[in-house]
Amino acid sequence: MAKLGNNLTSRVDVMSDNIRLRYPGFVLFLSRLMSVGTGLIFSLIVVRNVSIEEFGIYGNMGDMISYFTFLSTIIPFWAMRFVARRHAGSSKTGLMANLILSIISAVLYLLLLPLIMKGLNIPRGYTLVYGLLSLQIIEVYAYSAFTYILRAKRPQVVGYGFLIFEACKVILVLIFIPILHMGLLGAVLSIILARLLEFTLYLRVMANDLREMVIWGYVREWIKASFVNVYNIAGQWIISFAPILLFMHSGECARAYYGAALTITSIIGYSSLLAFSLYPRLLSQSSSSDVTTSLRTVLMFAIPMTFGAIALSGSYLTILKPDYVVARPILILLAVSTFCITLSNVFHAVVVGTERFDAEAKIPIKKLIKSRLFLLFTVTHVRGIALVSLTYVTLSFMAGTPYEAAFLLAAVNLVASIVTMLMKYAIARRGLPFSMPWGGIVKYLLSSVVMTLMLYAIPPPSRLSLTLAVTLLGGAIYFSILWFIDEEARRLSKSMFRITLQMVRSKGPTL
Repeated sequence: MAKLGNNLTSRVDVMSDNIRLRYPGFVLFLSRLMSVGTGLIFSLIVVRNVSIEEFGIYGNMGDMISYFTFLSTIIPFWAMRFVARRHAGSSKTGLMANLILSIISAVLYLLLLPLIMKGLNIPRGYTLVYGLLSLQIIEVYAYSAFTYILRAKRPQVVGYGFLIFEACKVILVLIFIPILHMGLLGAVLSIILARLLEFTLYLRVMANDLREMVIWGYVREWIKASFVNVYNIAGQWIISFAPILLFMHSGECARAYYGAALTITSIIGYSSLLAFSLYPRLLSQSSSSDVTTSLRTVLMFAIPMTFGAIALSGSYLTILKPDYVVARPILILLAVSTFCITLSNVFHAVVVGTERFDAEAKIPIKKLIKSRLFLLFTVTHVRGIALVSLTYVTLSFMAGTPYEAAFLLAAVNLVASIVTMLMKYAIARRGLPFSMPWGGIVKYLLSSVVMTLMLYAIPPPSRLSLTLAVTLLGGAIYFSILWFIDEEARRLSKSMFRITLQMVRSKGPTL
């Protein structure tokens, strides 16, 4: 790992003065695709070694963490904007301030843990597992600080760090669960220890930044403006209550069905990483062509991934566990919903990247409240209130079985995602007029439809190896068609091939 860190440090320092729009996104996207295999292995080990009820509890643990990490992005949000605009000391200041917040949040969680377990009727046997989540809370804060800061200067390093995390996570879970039979405790420990190993890379790459002085004056500015982040996070908090409401109303099985489908469809969201550098790039220079380029790149992958998830939905759920095949309609709804969220993330980056009220290391509150950034965060509240309200009504009056409850939540989530996407698009266009790549979208849809029809003609595989083979076949069909009808696809595929070779050889980028 030390050699990897030295190689990355020398490479990324050269690139720090010129953030490339596509290179970091490709590194992140390819690292995520490479991690699909490791992530699948991890999920299979957990799912196949715990009961459906325990898997529902595992999903609830993730929901609970979100309530104690809602402050984790406040400081990094502003720190990244200061780092991108080259304000000295902002990197170390952001990291130190966020670590202080993490300790406060972890202590608060431990104090409230007895009440949480009693209120959710969680068996006492899971007290240790839920207690260890306090360490994950600290890691979430540290991860937010590292990734936001690196995103402003060396975004591709986040991709390499993610590969370290995924590889270590799988190795550890193979030891803790199948060999040591530690169950959910083993899953939690694997994530905690793997994240620590990931942090060693970030610390090495950020060594020069950490030698800077901590400037607490920045923190005063960030805290002064933090109310707008809290406002946004409160909306996210409302949104995250919907799965908890499902857990409380319909039990572990309903949450397990929903979680199993979400495990598959979340992969579609990886495509939004292709626009990872758009936000910091817009902070330094606004360009509508950059937005169009990012949209084209994201949609080139998000569209076929959505179609593929739908076409092979039954097979993907089967390889998780045959018990989850019943959740196929839930997966289909969540696939479309995830696609809408992915597109929304690009529009979100446009809005936050084109605001200029904090360009001079000062954050005027009046301008902040009147900004499109504040309007964007209001959209989060609209979505959250609508989602939870509709979820409560549908679960109370329409859900009879755990499956029906999970399906209704997925349907409500889809409607909310579509409305959110349209609202963010309208706000983004107000700040920076840009063109949607309609010509490319038509080609992506055509290629995806042909791919889907061919996949439907193949008997649905039920084994892991066959499912992966059919998935690769679908990707080959899609890109083969696109290669002949889209010049941009030909150029991008060549670029991605070069980047893949560079990642393997650990040499400097040429893109």
